Amino acid sequence: MLLDYGRYSILALFNNPRFRIRSSSSSSSLKSNAPLHLFNTSMAPGGRFMRKKPPTANRSNLLKPQQPPSMPPISSNPSFRTTKIVLLLSILSALLLIALSWNTLRFFRSNTLVSDQIHSFEVVNEFPHDPDAFTQGLLYGGNDTLLESTGLNGRSSVREVDLQTGKIKALQKMDSSYFGEGLTLLGQRLYQVTWLEKTGFIYDRYNLTKFKKFTHDMKDGWGLATDGKVLFGSDGSSSLYHINPQTMKVKEELVVKYKGLEVHNLNELEYINNEVWANIWQSDCIARISPVDGTVIGWILLPELREGLVAAGNRIDVLNGIAWDADKKRLFVTGKLWPKLYEIRVQPLRKPLRAPVERICLRDPVHFTRN
Repeated sequence: MLLDYGRYSILALFNNPRFRIRSSSSSSSLKSNAPLHLFNTSMAPGGRFMRKKPPTANRSNLLKPQQPPSMPPISSNPSFRTTKIVLLLSILSALLLIALSWNTLRFFRSNTLVSDQIHSFEVVNEFPHDPDAFTQGLLYGGNDTLLESTGLNGRSSVREVDLQTGKIKALQKMDSSYFGEGLTLLGQRLYQVTWLEKTGFIYDRYNLTKFKKFTHDMKDGWGLATDGKVLFGSDGSSSLYHINPQTMKVKEELVVKYKGLEVHNLNELEYINNEVWANIWQSDCIARISPVDGTVIGWILLPELREGLVAAGNRIDVLNGIAWDADKKRLFVTGKLWPKLYEIRVQPLRKPLRAPVERICLRDPVHFTRN
């Protein structure tokens, strides 16, 4: 029984389990989950139910889909245009930041030391050099004078050369059976060794007259240098010899190594600031060697000198010849048949190597015999 004939009396029916709403097969507008206001009913006189139609406005709202409020076109929306501008500026700023970061990285990379053991150079001065001089030994004699030993059988000599002009001031030719090699100055005496021989010569420093011949203990004669007390010698192998200048006997033999690898083909030598510097034959490298244990403590790479001369059309041989002016701290280098002698300043290498220094500077051992 309905207790209320009011607007919501129909709700009492839902509590009666016998009451069921059956869906018409021809109508699907009423579903078990339909909103309650679809069942808005009231009791008519005589106890009959009457379905009350919802107000027209409300019904139309139910039947017609709701239209979203109209909005202005996106392209004409001022806030959207502002967003586009901000986004574009952000992208440009990011690209600019990336470009600046890349250039900064390149700058620091180009100014970062490759290794504190590897050095390049700067040319300070260029001087004329006899293009017919097959330079085997070189040293600074003071007063802008160089002392030089040249090789090749029949063309070997010891000479005094003016630094500024490259002109020969004094010359001592050698017998054609000898091939001149390394040269060094100890006191007032010039010591020279010869290739494929254990024979060497001593000359007067001022007039280059030969006054003594000696025999040494090295396997061959390639390079000579001195610290003022002992002579340092090389024979084209990986050995650095300490030689007694009074007897010319070897006091000590060191095997020169770099990172555990033997450094062969030690050629012309120079003693500089407690180090022995050596040209490595058939390379553009100078090895800085500790005379205490034979360890290579640094490299100086000079390929640009030879490459520049070759590019200019010069027919030259390898880099060979190191001279040190201890008073003015000047370093000179040249090569065999080079038309120029260079004063250089050593500086850290700040650009990547074209290959590992072991590949650039280390060479397989060579062995020469007299025919």
